[in-house]
Amino acid sequence: MFTTRFSEWTLQNIFIRMIVSLVIGIVIGIDRGAKRRGGGARTTITVCLGASMVMLLEQYLEELYPERLDISRIAAQVISGVGFLGAGSILVSGHQIKGLTSAASIWTCACIGLAVGIGFVDGAAFLTAIWLVGVHLVPYIEERIYKHSRYMTLYVEVEDGKAITNVSRQLKENNCFVDSFYVDKPKAKGQHFQIVVTLRIQRKMNREEFLRSLQRLKGVMSVDEI
Repeated sequence: MFTTRFSEWTLQNIFIRMIVSLVIGIVIGIDRGAKRRGGGARTTITVCLGASMVMLLEQYLEELYPERLDISRIAAQVISGVGFLGAGSILVSGHQIKGLTSAASIWTCACIGLAVGIGFVDGAAFLTAIWLVGVHLVPYIEERIYKHSRYMTLYVEVEDGKAITNVSRQLKENNCFVDSFYVDKPKAKGQHFQIVVTLRIQRKMNREEFLRSLQRLKGVMSVDEI
């Protein structure tokens, strides 16, 4: 049986819900970040806290205006409409996506603005404080955890197609689990092939030695971790 005691409309329960949203967002974001997937911890905590604010606002409206079933319609339009505004801040550069956190922040700001507009000022202030603490705290947590991650995203420049085969063969010999492997062909003479690969190395393997082994391959110009 799931507990319902945190569903009661009290200041303590509101604070607990926000903290739990923050923690869950951090856990999910760090798990994705450690695997070098899109949507890091700052993005996930922003979305998680924003969604919590929406549900808190709905409950606040129910407590304040129990007979007004249509009062949340305008709020729903704002929440969905601001998503298009946030989408404009997302940029795709090569095989990297930037601006997810900015888009999530715009959406969450809209949720907070709705709460302030209806008078749920204390909840909006609580959530803003928790959000800012989480966003600034997460990089320190990520730095410690990612040092032990076996996942890596590498940017490799090679001379020709044979070098691409050499890199692929080396990854197979090292028993690496390749999550993604993208190759960009040169667009002009004198340019090199570009490889962006996300992989997981064996636990016993040294990261620096692994990078040096790739760098020594014939036809490989540079290897950088991104």
